[in-house]
Amino acid sequence: MSYLSIPPAPVGPGQRQASLQRTLLALLDTGHAVASSELDALSDLGPRQQEQFQATWASLSSERRRDLITALVEFAEDHIDANFTAIYRWLLDDGDAWIRTQAVEGLWEDEDVRLITPLIRCLEHDADPDVRAAAALSLGRFLLLGEYGQIDASAARRVTATLLAAYRRDQEETWVQRRLLEALANSSLAELPELILLAYQAEDDILRVGALFAMGRSADARWNRYVLQELDNHDSAMLFEAVRASGELELEEAVPHLLRLLGDEDIEIRDAAVWALGRIGGREAWRALKACYTSGDEDLAEAAENALAELEFMAGDDTMPSFFAPI
Repeated sequence: MSYLSIPPAPVGPGQRQASLQRTLLALLDTGHAVASSELDALSDLGPRQQEQFQATWASLSSERRRDLITALVEFAEDHIDANFTAIYRWLLDDGDAWIRTQAVEGLWEDEDVRLITPLIRCLEHDADPDVRAAAALSLGRFLLLGEYGQIDASAARRVTATLLAAYRRDQEETWVQRRLLEALANSSLAELPELILLAYQAEDDILRVGALFAMGRSADARWNRYVLQELDNHDSAMLFEAVRASGELELEEAVPHLLRLLGDEDIEIRDAAVWALGRIGGREAWRALKACYTSGDEDLAEAAENALAELEFMAGDDTMPSFFAPI
């Protein structure tokens, strides 16, 4: 039996409690940098353990609290089995708006429909626009789940109605409106095309960026010409969303523009072009991505490898050569 196949030793309740106590004590020691192994003790907290965590949290400074939730979010990104849901949900009511925002974002993988109600509360009543914007995006996930029939239709309708009402609310921050539109783009709402077009025609650049995102997410070919014309935009935010939308819409006409952007000095735009080529596919895209993969630029090669894998997956047959094959 190899080392990797040996199952981990079971951890009993007593060991878990002792591990949690060590972590809580470490949190109270401001001179101690909490290690990953200590953060793991905060995963899957039961009711009693959650109470102990909350009592410790009350004794932490604002800076220590911010450092902790940042560490939890980063830890969860690298450890898919980590579950800090109980902590994040409790922190939705924290007095620090920044922490509330991080808590909403930390709940991104939580698809429990019971989360809809607290997210709606954040969207409708939180005084901080960043919290409302984060809640809007998070609610958009449930629209997508509704479209795929993975949650109850009545729950999806409730989310749609809430997001639409919030989008139409007077005096809402433009930043929040953008996120609301992006969330609504996950739905088959009849009014969606009109909302996208009005936002695109608005004078506010923030809304226009959101409209481009929504065009791509909607997978509606009516937006092809708008996305194509924005691929020549000199504004980096608009250009980035146009590039992403061209990939979402699988716009073959966008390929020449995307090839040009592979040399863009803005790394985010360059990587978005790589991603879009992987979505659109075709031999020209394959050749360009293979050249990126063998370019010697480590970051570009990694982005190209992911795009080539996506291209092969989307093809689903032998029409495209393996990205390890010679050009």
